[in-house]
Amino acid sequence: MFSSHTIDVMKLQQVELRYGTRKILSQLTTEIHPGEFIFLIGPSGSGKTSFIRTLVGELAPISWEVIDNEGRNLYQLKPRELAQYRRKIGVVFQDFKLLDNKSVKDNVIFAMEVSGYPDSIIQKRLPEVLTEVGLLSKKEALVETLSGGEAQRIGIARALIHNPDIIIGDEPTGNLDPENAKEIMMIFERLHKEGKTIVISTHDSLLVDGMRKRVIEFGKNTIVRDENPGNYTK
Repeated sequence: MFSSHTIDVMKLQQVELRYGTRKILSQLTTEIHPGEFIFLIGPSGSGKTSFIRTLVGELAPISWEVIDNEGRNLYQLKPRELAQYRRKIGVVFQDFKLLDNKSVKDNVIFAMEVSGYPDSIIQKRLPEVLTEVGLLSKKEALVETLSGGEAQRIGIARALIHNPDIIIGDEPTGNLDPENAKEIMMIFERLHKEGKTIVISTHDSLLVDGMRKRVIEFGKNTIVRDENPGNYTK
């Protein structure tokens, strides 16, 4: 059920993206290599979320390339191929996007059922992803009884169901207190050490400065700084 296809290099060349006449991204060129840990920073409205949606294949810019081990361009893929590509990327959101009246277990099962996994695969994969995020002992707990940090761990578990190469977090600690935010970032760090590429957008300067990863800063709808390792401020 899990594809052996891997993403080698994601290469963006002179990307331009517009909503009508409004410019969202312009003259954006960069590369994301396997095994990197990258923070995306910059003010609200500078293009970080649009950049993420472009990576996932939701927004087609005027110019774009994804160079993988088959030399395929993301925005030239057939629907079936695009679906396979998206399974190699797990996305974690700021607002969790969970079913509050359901259990931890049911939230992960629901995500797998929507993806078309049979029950045999669900029963095998479920304890694996819950163990990965430290929630196996709370699998029967209702989401509404959990802390914000625990709820976000479910979000990460759901992002892991396809065993993706890349984990993308769109402000994944934005609704968390500093202690829970630190714990969530420790999970991302562990996933990174296991070989996954991590891309996280954030406004949390303490996390960025403390972890010393590659930093891509957005400003005026393009990349204005790319440093490795980098800080939140120059």
